[in-house]
Amino acid sequence: PEETPRNPDDPVTAAGEAGGVSSAEAPANENAAAPADPEVLAAELADAKDKLLRALAEVENVRRRAQRDREDATRYAIAGFARDMVGVADNLRRALEAITPEARAASEAVNNLAVGVEMTEAAMLSALERNGITPIEPIGQLFDANRHEALYEVPDPTQPSGTVVQMVERGYMLRDRLLRPAKVGIAKGGPRAEPRPEAVAEAPGQRGSTAYEKRADAGGTINEEL
Repeated sequence: PEETPRNPDDPVTAAGEAGGVSSAEAPANENAAAPADPEVLAAELADAKDKLLRALAEVENVRRRAQRDREDATRYAIAGFARDMVGVADNLRRALEAITPEARAASEAVNNLAVGVEMTEAAMLSALERNGITPIEPIGQLFDANRHEALYEVPDPTQPSGTVVQMVERGYMLRDRLLRPAKVGIAKGGPRAEPRPEAVAEAPGQRGSTAYEKRADAGGTINEEL
């Protein structure tokens, strides 16, 4: 018998051909759907986790840095104003020092004026202290380059070398930061100063004393004129 030619438009023939194509492509589809290597997936997961943790840490660092900057701006924003106010306190002190005890005893008006200036100075210092501005008391302390500014040396063999024996201008601290160094005179010619236990524990003070002593031992002199 003669073979009947295949008609492409015949639905049965089209279905058969479609079925043949599907069966031929089945292995390829099975290969595409095969699961990935578990080790590769684990490595990709670990890398993604590491990147996420690094990003979170960077965000946290930025947040803390911004918070610290805001706190510093709040705590130390008055630094410029504080420097101007301690200058006013200096002038009040100079006014009191210019009035001799004899002048106060000789004139009731002068004495009353001096009392008023003393009250004004006390009120100003109290207001400064309430805002975190405290005076530096350097007399009798070892020279500290972080808080003191040496203007001259005072020959005094009775005092340990490097001890502050005179104060020309009072210094101030703004909380834990230096607002203005104290201008002082330093003793020389006495025995070498031994750092006290608290000075050893306080690194800034110890460094300042050592720096001054090294400069003195090297033969350097501080300007002895005010």
